[in-house]
Amino acid sequence: MSVAKITEISASSNTSFEDAVQKGIDRADKTLDKVKGAWINEMKVDVDDGKVTAYRVNMKVTFILKD
Repeated sequence: MSVAKITEISASSNTSFEDAVQKGIDRADKTLDKVKGAWINEMKVDVDDGKVTAYRVNMKVTFILKD
């Protein structure tokens, strides 16, 4: 039997939402053991002079707790 925990994180990218998600997962995987999934709560962009300057995501990451 395993027990999972969920933590909320935010990540950003200058390239795309997909890149922001990947950066968030990569960083979570360095800190948390056995990351198993994530769901995106919120997506937003920063805009300057009518141009998108950053893509931001808030996500919940699921990981398995150590035995």
